Amino acid sequence: MTSDDGPTPAPPPRTLADQVAPALTSGAGFLRGPYDPATRRAVAALAVGWIWHLTAGLVLWILVLVSAGLVPALGIGVPMLAFCLVLARRYGTAERARVARQTGVRIPAPQPPPAPVRPTFWSRLWAPVRDDRAWAATLHAFLGMLTTCVFFSVTTALAAAAVAAVVFTLVGRDSALAQWSGLPWPATVVGALGGAVVLVWAAAALAQYGSYLMVRLSTVLLGPSAAEVAHARAAAAERETRLAEAAAHTARERAVVLTESRTAAVSAADTERRRIERDLHDGAQQRLVALGVELGVARRLADKDPEHAVAALELAHREIKETLAELRDLVRGIHPAVLSDRGLDAALSALAGRSPVPVRVEVTGDLSPASPAAQAAAYFVVAEALTNVAKHAAADRVLVHASLVPDDHPVRLRVAVSDDGRGGAGLSPGSGLAGLRGRVAALDGTFELDSPPGAGTRLTVEVPCAS
Repeated sequence: MTSDDGPTPAPPPRTLADQVAPALTSGAGFLRGPYDPATRRAVAALAVGWIWHLTAGLVLWILVLVSAGLVPALGIGVPMLAFCLVLARRYGTAERARVARQTGVRIPAPQPPPAPVRPTFWSRLWAPVRDDRAWAATLHAFLGMLTTCVFFSVTTALAAAAVAAVVFTLVGRDSALAQWSGLPWPATVVGALGGAVVLVWAAAALAQYGSYLMVRLSTVLLGPSAAEVAHARAAAAERETRLAEAAAHTARERAVVLTESRTAAVSAADTERRRIERDLHDGAQQRLVALGVELGVARRLADKDPEHAVAALELAHREIKETLAELRDLVRGIHPAVLSDRGLDAALSALAGRSPVPVRVEVTGDLSPASPAAQAAAYFVVAEALTNVAKHAAADRVLVHASLVPDDHPVRLRVAVSDDGRGGAGLSPGSGLAGLRGRVAALDGTFELDSPPGAGTRLTVEVPCAS
């Protein structure tokens, strides 16, 4: 979408605070704090987290402390400490799932603890003790318990105070609290309701902030370590570098192919131009000169020798018909009329009908989606292949198959010509097949020739159907 001043800038990406605590990042988020879905999620996360940390978190913290305290006593606490740290890993998995479920923030899991180099009993026993992520999960159990207890208690207290202020306005002016305030009743009501509003907004903002701190704490202590994050970033950068190098290599190869195909196309076009020039000079032009001579003879003999004049006119008439036939053949070599009028299917059938070798044409599906350039390339490939079969292959039959290849993007036109002749065909420089390969390459197509000696020849060409 654009405007007169240029394209509309993309919105900035949402941060963690925007997702969990919008009341702290914008004025609009603060104004809708009490009825924002983020507040409901935050209160639920604090309430469930408070219960979860006061049970599982507190038990885990106590067990780790007791086990660590028993380690100096002849190592009695080592097995218990290892077991508790394995439980800390499980606690971290459960806490990440809870945070994702209640806040929508998915925290990636850290790497599993490294396996011991020598898998002995003591190495396997000490492996959990050396796991820094397990110790971080244990610390999270303690800090998470403090965070949820403080914020859930304060948020509940603020909400209860707001409810009390509303109840105070409903009790009436005769209540003891109203008499104790010593203020006029309208001022007391306004003050109580204003205080309730402030307390409600403060409770909403505090709940969102507590949920945000809980998510940040879980990200730091339960997610990948700083070394793991740096390693992942380095791996991603290396992968992007490899992809960029591969893309650059592909682009260089593509440039070479395009340069070669352009050169081949220019050479093929120049060769075709010279052929047309030679055919016109040696064929149609010479016939037109002879035709002019015969017409001049007929004009001079019209009065003196009418019989010789009629013979000259008949010869001129034959020359005209032969010249027209030669011009039609020449035009067909440039672009056949049947291809434009009736399509590639009929054009291939016409080529098969003119071939001295029996040809069977098979067309699968509708070939009309192919562009005129693709159909013309396929037509001339088949024409050149049939000419070569008739001259060199000594074949008894030829099969021409044309179809579309729908699995490619864009769709490609495939033409295959196979015979049962002697084989051994090659793409010698300056040959007709070499020129056809240049024509196909100019259309970003593929040209495959399989002609083992004594086993026939198969020529397969694929060109994009897009114009």
